[in-house]
Amino acid sequence: MLLGIHLTLLIGPTVPMPASAELIDAIKSIKVTNTDESRDGFEITFAVGRSGPQDLLDYPILNNIALKPNCRLIIQVFFGLTPHVLIDGIIKLQQLNPSIEPGKSTLTITGEDISVVMDKEEKSVPHPNMPDNITITKIISEYVTYGMVPKVQPPLLAEVTTEIDRIPTQRSTDLKYLQTLARTHNCVFYIEPTDVPTVTTAYWGPLNIIGIPQKALSFNIGGETNVITLNSQNNSLSPTMVKGYVTDRITGQKFPILSLPPTRPPLATQPAWLVNQPNVNVKQFTGDGGVSALQAQSQAQAEADGTIDVITVTGELDAMKYGNILRARKLVGLRGVGISYGGLYYVKNVTHNIKRGEYKQSFTLTREGLVSTVPLV
Repeated sequence: MLLGIHLTLLIGPTVPMPASAELIDAIKSIKVTNTDESRDGFEITFAVGRSGPQDLLDYPILNNIALKPNCRLIIQVFFGLTPHVLIDGIIKLQQLNPSIEPGKSTLTITGEDISVVMDKEEKSVPHPNMPDNITITKIISEYVTYGMVPKVQPPLLAEVTTEIDRIPTQRSTDLKYLQTLARTHNCVFYIEPTDVPTVTTAYWGPLNIIGIPQKALSFNIGGETNVITLNSQNNSLSPTMVKGYVTDRITGQKFPILSLPPTRPPLATQPAWLVNQPNVNVKQFTGDGGVSALQAQSQAQAEADGTIDVITVTGELDAMKYGNILRARKLVGLRGVGISYGGLYYVKNVTHNIKRGEYKQSFTLTREGLVSTVPLV
């Protein structure tokens, strides 16, 4: 950290190249959102102006082809000598905000991660006699020119079918089809940048919260403190059990559906879905029709799993004091807030707010109950 924090912007219509010094100097602020609920996004605001006769017709920055919609953009930060890619995305919107006050005019570009390219063309494509994991890998591999590397994991409830005449047909964009398959199998699909610019991981599989936790978030513990603000809430009445019946597509028989305890590893010793038994909410299964009993069970489980995170912690950290990037979809430890709310959490979203001389990250953490499963972080 002796070398501080530095930012690199790669941008261009085809292959993203380092932005010019003039463009970097014009940056007023950068905002990058990393979330497990939707596509990652970015917003960059530039200062614009017209300084001489050559600028009478238009703002010079508007002639920069690299800032046009559909151009690729990569935001990379260096903590000392360590590089971190915040987002690899596509520009979708350009907004000019002229002002009558000198130096107040701005140009803002916004966009989303590289999965945008998978959501442009609706298709009608059959995938006959092909396991879903092979179909998924095949679809992702079609975007290898964008640097996508498929990482496909089998669902926890994998279905083995003998339907040799089954011909699933995709009638949507590639992105929406992969997301539909993910919901059917209680899985997730997302694009995540690697620290190698232009190379991204396209992950399809069960939500994976197993791994080495990120550097701990520290609050109110003297010189170790890196969190500026913190707020916690406990919505212990949200866990829901899903039950019902479904007619199996394959056999035509009627099967009972009942959501099971969460399939992911626990982060709390007092999970609300267990502590509040038998008084948890109960909801009737209303999943998609025309599915097998196993697929219906996966859908019910996904709906129930989506309600178990009753603890929500929001806050903001100082990136210089933290000394690293906080990533969504991973684990992190929280310390300095007591035994009830301290310990391991799942990082649901992170927003990076960058200005000259300032780098802050706001975050949302979730967990299924009080008191962590680990004594120290």
